[in-house]
Amino acid sequence: MMRQFELVELVKSYDPHADEGSLNRAYVYSMKAHGAQLRASGDPYFSHPIEVAGILAQMKLDSASIVTGLLHDTVEDTVATLDDIERLFGQEIARLVDGVTKLSRIELQSDQTKQAENFRKLVLAMSEDIRVLLVKLADRLHNMQTLHFIESDEKRRRIARETMDIYAPLAERLGMQRMKDRLEDLAFAELFPDARSSILARRDFLRDKGAGIVPRILAELHRKVGCRTRSSPAAKNRPIQSGAKCSARTWPSSSWPT
Repeated sequence: MMRQFELVELVKSYDPHADEGSLNRAYVYSMKAHGAQLRASGDPYFSHPIEVAGILAQMKLDSASIVTGLLHDTVEDTVATLDDIERLFGQEIARLVDGVTKLSRIELQSDQTKQAENFRKLVLAMSEDIRVLLVKLADRLHNMQTLHFIESDEKRRRIARETMDIYAPLAERLGMQRMKDRLEDLAFAELFPDARSSILARRDFLRDKGAGIVPRILAELHRKVGCRTRSSPAAKNRPIQSGAKCSARTWPSSSWPT
C-alpha cells in the first residue's frame, strides 16, 4: 500500500503546484472514515482508495482527481456525508465524489449486449465531468486486481462479465487502450481461465523456443508488401511491427461465456 508521503511525492513529480495540503487531508480522512472496515482480502478497507489514488497518479491526473480517488467510497460506505466532504474539501471535490457515488449505485440488470450498450450510454451521460469516469475506471481496475479474494464464484463472474461488457469498452471509447487491455485481461482470466492459460503458454513458446519464427514472418511480409508498394514511398517506409496482445484479444468474443 502506498504511503502518504509516497503518494504526495508521486503527484508533485508531474504537478509541482498540486495541492499538497488537500492530498494529505484526504489521505488521513479516508483512513479515519473507513476505520476498521476490511476488504475481502482481509486488508484494511482504506487500502483500496489509496490504491485507486495511486492508479490515478500514475495516469498523471490533477490533484482534485487524486483527492476524489481517496474519498470516493466515503459517502457510500461510511458515516461521512457530502456536506462533510464539501465543508472539508470544497465544492469541486464534493461534486466529483457525488458523481462517483451515483455511478457506483447503478447496477446492470441484464448481460445482454443491447442493455449493456444502453448502460454504457447512461454512464457516459451521468459523467458530466470526465474525471468522474476516470476515477470509476481506476476503482474498477483495482477491484479486478483483487477479484480472486472474493469467495463466491457467481459474484466473481458477474463482476468480470460487467467489466468486459461495460468498463473495458468505456475505456476504449475514451482512448485508454492500456486501461482497456488490463481490464479485459483480468476479466478474461476469470471468465475463461483455461483458455487464458493456453494462450499464455503458446505465447511464451513462440517468444522463447520459437523466437526465430517472428523475424522470418516479418521478413516475408516486408518482401511481399514491398513488391506491392514500390510505387508508394509512404507505404514502403511504413514499418511492420510485431507485439503481444492481451489474452482476451486473441480469443474470439463469440466464445466468451455468458
